[in-house]
Amino acid sequence: MHPTTPYQRNAHEELTALLDAVTEYAEERIRMEPPLDRPRTQEDLDATLGRTITAAGVGGAEAMRLFADELAPACLSTDHPRFLSFIPCAPSDAAVMFDLVVGASSIYAGSWLEGSGAVWAENQALRWVADLVGMPEQAGGAFVPGGTIGNLSALVAARATARHRAPEGVRPWRVAATGGAHSSIASACEVMDAELVGVPADDLGRLTGPALRALLEAQGPETFFAVVATAGTTNFGIVDDLASVAEVCRDLGVWFHVDGAYGGAGLAAPSVRELFAGVEHCDSFIVDPHKWLFAPFDCCALLYREPGLARAAHTQRAGYLDVLNEAPDWNPTDYSVGLTRRARGLPFWFSLVVNGTDAYTAAVERTLEVARFAEEEIGRRPHLELVRERDLSVVVFRRLGWTPAQYQAWSDAMLADELAFVVPTTHQGETLARFAIVNPATTEDDIRTILDTMDEDPAGLIAR
Repeated sequence: MHPTTPYQRNAHEELTALLDAVTEYAEERIRMEPPLDRPRTQEDLDATLGRTITAAGVGGAEAMRLFADELAPACLSTDHPRFLSFIPCAPSDAAVMFDLVVGASSIYAGSWLEGSGAVWAENQALRWVADLVGMPEQAGGAFVPGGTIGNLSALVAARATARHRAPEGVRPWRVAATGGAHSSIASACEVMDAELVGVPADDLGRLTGPALRALLEAQGPETFFAVVATAGTTNFGIVDDLASVAEVCRDLGVWFHVDGAYGGAGLAAPSVRELFAGVEHCDSFIVDPHKWLFAPFDCCALLYREPGLARAAHTQRAGYLDVLNEAPDWNPTDYSVGLTRRARGLPFWFSLVVNGTDAYTAAVERTLEVARFAEEEIGRRPHLELVRERDLSVVVFRRLGWTPAQYQAWSDAMLADELAFVVPTTHQGETLARFAIVNPATTEDDIRTILDTMDEDPAGLIAR
């Protein structure tokens, strides 16, 4: 055995010290009550930190200090129980811890050849989601970075399938959805040079079969390669009338895609399961476990009723890939846009294995219970008014008499005090307040505390 050189000894010592610092920080962060923290300006960070990347490096201890003391507190904690803006992320402890394992394991999870164990486990998690949806046994797909890539990948598969099946000379180029569909649908259509055609929503803001049928028959169903229904819109949590939409798609032969990025997790909750009637007929489906199924970023489950159609659309061809493409194995990269991929579904799988699916049902039901309380509490306060009865766990309401500037000042003041993160939203030109409740740690007291700040403003909270 060769003797250890001073350089090797120092490198080992530095690695040990860095490993201790990283694991100590990670353990403390997992165990602690998450701080909300607040953003800092570019000028502030520049003045405080200057250039952090240097020719010689600063060493692990100093790099960790920079992150722990300066950078991390300048990032909002999405798992804070009063982080109620956008759609938060509240991963389970098991998922967070296993994300460390995934990062340390150097697993390439794009192919079965290189990551069969990881792919097998991810497919178990996908199967649980597929069973919630009611998709057939052959359904499958992959975990992708987020709903944007999930929706794009599904639409790419839908277009390829429609073009393959279309009569000669017909090239379908349209997608139908309501104005409530996620912004990623419009973005996907831009990327694909496809036309997004809006379908009028009903009085509840839903896509319905009759309205869809009228539009498709008027414009020609053969010109459409997909219909996108939403199972839980981002702004209001609205679930489209999936059963009637599915019937129209089946009758007219158009691919039925369901975007459940946020709301699809509600399938795990018996109390709202009936809202999703008809979802089992979809040709493709997405849900983001990093939203309401307690996985860390980034993790979107993308599923196809007939995965072979997606594989035909997405498989990349190159000489060095022949060894993969000529094998019958399940390669996740064959089912979405992109080739290189980490095993992003593993933390979700690990948490499911550790906690069991009953715990997931209980956690989703708990958030729905708190959302129900928020709805009722808003109704008890004369200066607040619910905008729409909730479908899932998004609650949108107005503070009577407030201007857009007052909503913004209220939001800014709560964040500055690190009390809560609740940004205003808009709907039909009106500024409103909105709670997105997906964290089981959010309590009735949290909701009450936030609503109390909207009372008569005794402390001059709002800048008038």
